[in-house]
Amino acid sequence: MLVLLIEDDPELSDGVATFLAGQGDSVVVESNGMAADRLLQERKFDFVLVDVGLPGLSGYEIVRRIRERRQSLPVIMITARDALDDRIYGLDLGADDYLSKPFELAELTARMRATTRRGANSVARRIEFGPLSMDIQGRHASLAEQPLIVSSREWDLLSTLAAADGHTVPKERLQGDGSVNALEVYVHRLRRRLEPAGLNIRTVRGFGYRLEITAGVAIKTRPDANR
Repeated sequence: MLVLLIEDDPELSDGVATFLAGQGDSVVVESNGMAADRLLQERKFDFVLVDVGLPGLSGYEIVRRIRERRQSLPVIMITARDALDDRIYGLDLGADDYLSKPFELAELTARMRATTRRGANSVARRIEFGPLSMDIQGRHASLAEQPLIVSSREWDLLSTLAAADGHTVPKERLQGDGSVNALEVYVHRLRRRLEPAGLNIRTVRGFGYRLEITAGVAIKTRPDANR
């Protein structure tokens, strides 16, 4: 796996890069946010680890640009900021996970594996549910015929709910290796974007969530695993 590590603390970046290389990954290290953004446009990476506080461009701006370009590669933000508002802001911009300094390298790699597994679980097909259309193989989505840009973690959550065709999905399946709190943040964020188009993520207390079409919106087609 080719990892782009964007970190301006040389001691930390050296430690992380050495550890990941020992796990079999190839690591490109960049300390400047602007230079890192150029690399992301020139090369194809499999994973991005990005610090928030960077010269040139902040980590937040890098994540925003990644999602604006519709790059669906997984992103974990690494930062000394531990306030809830900071974490939510990073997730809202499109980060898949958030790791606060100091952290154990074993935890970092575990989170990377979990994020990668979630992205690998997609089945190559198209799902259409009401105003939502998802090309699973191409990882493109539209809502009410407008492009819908989501993070890798949001994609996995939304595609799982849409593929369930209105049935409830257990919280444990949606949560994966992440926390309950993180799942609730993603659900809340997706709700805000889906509701104006006539979709709702309903909470089934004690069990999980299901995607529903609100009154006046018809399902275009049922998900078809053979397409």
